[in-house]
Amino acid sequence: MKPTRVAEVLAQVLRTRWPVFLWGPPGIGKSSVVRSVAAGLELPVTDIRASLLDPTDLRGIPSVAEGRAVWCPPSFLPHELHSKGLLFFDELNAAPPMVQASLYQLMLDRRIGEYVLPPGWQIVAAGNREGDGSVTFRMPTALANRFVHVEMEAEFEDWQAWAIRREVHPLVTGFLGFRPALLMAEKVPGEHAFATPRTWEMVSDVLGDLEDVAPLKDVLAGIVGSGVAAEFLAFAADSEVAQTVADAVRDPDRIVIPEKLSQLYALVSHLVARMGKAEIRRAAGMLLPRLPPEFGVMLVRAALIRQPGFLMDKPVQAFCRKHGKLLSGKS
Repeated sequence: MKPTRVAEVLAQVLRTRWPVFLWGPPGIGKSSVVRSVAAGLELPVTDIRASLLDPTDLRGIPSVAEGRAVWCPPSFLPHELHSKGLLFFDELNAAPPMVQASLYQLMLDRRIGEYVLPPGWQIVAAGNREGDGSVTFRMPTALANRFVHVEMEAEFEDWQAWAIRREVHPLVTGFLGFRPALLMAEKVPGEHAFATPRTWEMVSDVLGDLEDVAPLKDVLAGIVGSGVAAEFLAFAADSEVAQTVADAVRDPDRIVIPEKLSQLYALVSHLVARMGKAEIRRAAGMLLPRLPPEFGVMLVRAALIRQPGFLMDKPVQAFCRKHGKLLSGKS
């Protein structure tokens, strides 16, 4: 299930009392989706790492009151009766079986011994699948049966919309537009690094404002793996579009539109990344009729995520009238 659909399902199920378990490979943004949904519902998040707990931690410790043992629950569990929030057990199935078993009552009855979870709190858990190569323990069937289970997968279009809003480096968005299959790559035996949405965000942060990425060859290999890094470096070397963008600002009608697909992807990504500048927005509108239609559609869709007002520009409106079917996905 793609991340946007996962967010919709989470928001729907969280209106009930049933806990949700979000499954997926490492680095695809499970925690980010949970926090985004919580923010949309205006719920604070309490993040509990079950793998760091002992089986008795959730019950708390006993104290003596009036000659009787009274259990004092831990401070990380919410106590205010009228409070609201989301209790998030990240990496829950990385916890040993005895710790997972200690959660039975909380997940089903919303209580642990004398402690009762306030009614305004909801429960979400997340974890990697057994086949992902992460540290996991088999989830007891008695615990699994207490969850609504949701499978999440990385999906390029969802990631691209997020990346544009996050201002991910245009070389990264351009490369993954050209090679979307590498948004998520399998780990190569003998290497520590591999490509995931999380590691591509790392690449973007490492690149910063750099256009020349060649000196970062070894660093990139240590983030996304040597094979993917080699492809990315080849793409970067072949997509020297900074000058093209500068020429487009000065005289959009006279620049030479690249013919290589990699350079077209890079050009569109650089234009979108700079869409906040009035001169780039003007140049992008003037370039639209000269771009191959599918790349014009790509530019419009991506630019509208960054600058919704782009649709009000006359060249954009003319392009949309001419290529309405292509924009809507109809042949």
